[in-house]
Amino acid sequence: MVKKIVKGVILAVGLLFIYTPILLLVVFSFTPATTLGVWEGFSFDLYVQLVGNAQIMNIVKDTVILAVLAAAVSTVLGTLGAIGIFYSKKKTANAVSAVSRIPVINAEVVTAMSLALLFVALTMYKTYVSLLISHVVITLPFVVLSVIPKLKQMDPNLYEAALDLGATPTKALFKVVLPEILPGVLSGFMLAVTLSLDDYIVTAFVKPDWFDSISTYVYNSIKVPQQSAVPQLRALSAIIFVLIIVAVLVMNIPKNKQKNRFKEKID
Repeated sequence: MVKKIVKGVILAVGLLFIYTPILLLVVFSFTPATTLGVWEGFSFDLYVQLVGNAQIMNIVKDTVILAVLAAAVSTVLGTLGAIGIFYSKKKTANAVSAVSRIPVINAEVVTAMSLALLFVALTMYKTYVSLLISHVVITLPFVVLSVIPKLKQMDPNLYEAALDLGATPTKALFKVVLPEILPGVLSGFMLAVTLSLDDYIVTAFVKPDWFDSISTYVYNSIKVPQQSAVPQLRALSAIIFVLIIVAVLVMNIPKNKQKNRFKEKID
């Protein structure tokens, strides 16, 4: 009993430490004060100003489009890569899996500089294509990491049974394997979108001069505090936080339903 209480307290303190700054940001997004930490009464003024700010709205649109494109490409390549790793021989699978994790464990600034040098050599530096490729590079490994556990959980006999029943390898892939690993694919896609939306270092190194993402715009705005858009960024951050929470909850609903059904079958 005591151990459970101690674990609960530690968990509560940890969550409080992580989420208190974000919750404070959300709270202060409902006051029009230009100075963070000053309360000037409850108001939706910052949200109204945010919607009316054409520059920020265009930046949000461009960032979301980039994130969705990068996530879509990463999901396709990452899913195929995960399937290839899973069905490869052990030595090949271990080698490819280790290489795919390099962008995850590598310092992001090193990845950014490496990509910048590569694109300079290819005469593609600071173009939209180089930016998209860079976001695919940093998000693809996380799709692989999301899909492989689902492949391991899948009954390996299903694919073989589909082939024995006359299905072609391609048909078996789309009719048997993909439906089984779909939750991992969707998780990888959402994770890729989140990582792309959040990225600053790689984006700052390879983005074209005419392009700004949310992260680069926020950083530049904070560097120049006199910009009038800075308070509106509190509202933008609050909206992003709420949307991410909603997306996580929606994605977990099917999982919870599956767990409940499994428990009912056991009972």
